[in-house]
Amino acid sequence: MDTPFKDVPTTTLADLLGREQVMDIGIRPLWDSPRVAGPAYTVRCEPGDNLMLHAAIHRAEPGTVVVVESGDVDHALAGGNVCAVAQRRGIAAFVVDGVIRDLGEVRETGFPVFSRGVIPIPGTKEKLGSLGGPARVGGVLVHPGDVVVADEEGVVVTPAARRDEILAAARAKLAKEAEESLDTWEENHRARIEKALGDRGFTG
Repeated sequence: MDTPFKDVPTTTLADLLGREQVMDIGIRPLWDSPRVAGPAYTVRCEPGDNLMLHAAIHRAEPGTVVVVESGDVDHALAGGNVCAVAQRRGIAAFVVDGVIRDLGEVRETGFPVFSRGVIPIPGTKEKLGSLGGPARVGGVLVHPGDVVVADEEGVVVTPAARRDEILAAARAKLAKEAEESLDTWEENHRARIEKALGDRGFTG
């Protein structure tokens, strides 16, 4: 499943969507992976348990980004084999509000994972959470089908209902920026900053 959002930096989306659609700084790429984008497949795991994520890798459609709420950083939600199977099934990435393990294996296979870090101990597989419902990840409420874009800058979520609007606005913004030279940007920037300072009574 290809998505045109893969060509849109998270910084551009953040400018358009605002802070509430940007995950907090704890959700980071675990290795130097390329930008990923795709519709969200949402998962909620109970703290200390990873059953629902392990179920999700056999249910999520190819091209989706599996987005996981867990509320736990003491037990790994997934390891090398789970990530390898997800990759083999065409899942685009994991975005996990929690931690994983087997980072070396994950990095070697090239499967993108954005999470709070790594820990060597796994969670249990005993508790039912949910699949396909709202999940709060990195402070953002994610619904199934929302567009998730993740890169080295962070993770931004575009609500499904605003997909076309935001994509069009992002393309227009990027095109405008591409046409502007650094000299022009600098001139406009200086004028804007000087006006902001003057409006606030700064005379230095």
